[in-house]
Amino acid sequence: MKAYSVAIVGATGMVGQEFIKVLQQRHFPMSSIHLYASDRSAGKKLYVGHQEIEVKETSPDSFHNIDIALFSAGSEISRYFSPLAAKSGALVVDNSAAFRIEPKVPLVVPEVNPEDIRRHEGIIANPNCSTIQMVVALYPLHKVNPIKRVVVSTYQSVSGTGAAAMEELTTQAKLVLEGQNVVPHVYPHQIGFNLLPEIDVFLDNGYTKEEWKMVEETRKIMHADDIDISATCVRVPVFIGHSEAVNVEFTDPIAPEDARRILAQAPGVKVLDDPSVSLYPMPWLAAGSDDVYVGRIRADASHPKGVVMWVVADNLRKGAALNAVQIAEEAAQRGWVKRKS
Repeated sequence: MKAYSVAIVGATGMVGQEFIKVLQQRHFPMSSIHLYASDRSAGKKLYVGHQEIEVKETSPDSFHNIDIALFSAGSEISRYFSPLAAKSGALVVDNSAAFRIEPKVPLVVPEVNPEDIRRHEGIIANPNCSTIQMVVALYPLHKVNPIKRVVVSTYQSVSGTGAAAMEELTTQAKLVLEGQNVVPHVYPHQIGFNLLPEIDVFLDNGYTKEEWKMVEETRKIMHADDIDISATCVRVPVFIGHSEAVNVEFTDPIAPEDARRILAQAPGVKVLDDPSVSLYPMPWLAAGSDDVYVGRIRADASHPKGVVMWVVADNLRKGAALNAVQIAEEAAQRGWVKRKS
C-alpha cells in the first residue's frame, strides 16, 4: 500500500491533536508525519504512537516534501499557508471557514459527495461541524424523497470554541455551585448553567455567521440550491458533542418508520430510537465516537410532509478531524493525491 508524508498545521490545538488520534486509530498509511503550529507552540513535543515529535513553526518552506496537509489553525493561517502548500504539490484538507464557499474549492462530506474530491485544485474544505452531522443524516433521506425545507436548532458544546472555553465552563460551574460571581472571558456572557444563542458574529440579516454557514454549506455539499434552510445555533454548557433538533419538509409524505429504516442503513449513521426505554442520542454518549446518532424520529405534527429528528455527534471527530481524515482516505484510495515520496 502507498504511504504518504503527512503534515498537521495547528497540531497543538484540540482538533490538531484529534487529527493525530484519528490517523493512528484508522491506520492511515503514513511514511512520515510532521507537526506544525505557531511560534508560541514551536518546540513542544507530542507523541505520535510511541514516537515523540517536535512541533515546528509553520513557514512557507514547511510543505516541500509533504503529500497531504491537514489544517486546523484558523482562517487567517489557512488563507496564507494553504495556497503555498497546494502550490508545492500537497493536497490540503482545511478545517477552517477560509475556502468553504469558494466555487472552485470542493466542500466535502465523504458519505454525501465524495466525487467532488476529484475536482480539487490542491485545496479541499472541511465543512462546519454542525453542518457535517446534519447532512450525514439528511442526505440518505434526500436521495429517496427530495427535501424542500429544513429548520434546525443546534445545541453546540463549548469544545467547538476550544480548550479555553472548556476550562472556562469548568471554572464557572464550580463558582456558580459555590455561590460566587462569574466574570466571563471567552464568551460575552456566562456559559456555566446558561445558554447563549450567539455563535460567531451577527450578520446584517439577523442570523449569526454560524447559522448562515449551515445554510450555504448544506446547499453546496448536497448540490441542492433550492432547499430552504433556517438555523438557530445555541452554545450550551456541554463539553463535547453537538446536538440538533431538525425539522424536515419533503416533496412527498414519508412515514417515520421508513425514515428510520433508511437511516439505519446509511453509512456513518447509527439510529438510537426507542422512547419506551428512553433510548435516544445524547452528547455524553456520542463523545469519542465516529458515528452520527439519530433518534426521536417522528412525524411533524405541523406539516403532512414533515419529519422531526434529533441528531448528535462528536464535534471534534466527525465534526472536524475524522471528516478531514476520511477526505484524505478517499482521495488516496481513488488516486487523487500526488505523491512526492
